[in-house]
Amino acid sequence: MPPFTHVVEVVGLAIDAAGVAVIVAGLVVAAVRYAHSGHRKADGYKELRHDLGRGILLGLECLVAADIIRTVAVAPTLANVGVLAIIVLIRTFLSTALQVELEGHFPWQRPEPHGKQGEARA
Repeated sequence: MPPFTHVVEVVGLAIDAAGVAVIVAGLVVAAVRYAHSGHRKADGYKELRHDLGRGILLGLECLVAADIIRTVAVAPTLANVGVLAIIVLIRTFLSTALQVELEGHFPWQRPEPHGKQGEARA
């Protein structure tokens, strides 16, 4: 039976690969949807950006999970945990920025009803 650290390393790499695959699949799906009907819609570009953003967000979550698994289970040294903290901070910032871009509000805020947004602009 292989050692635990080897198994965890392989699991981490598999989750990394899944994260990359999710990002690539999101890009492909978004491009196909846009090419099929999005370019004819008035808000087709906005839908393309939303589709791309959702794929990137999901992929980033997988990549963060893989980093956490590998660092905590394989080599939990202070240096590795510090590097993990920096990676998680950067990816969390990217995820939050993408989510704000897609949804128009921070994750901890409630979205405004559509009527109020229109009233504020008028």
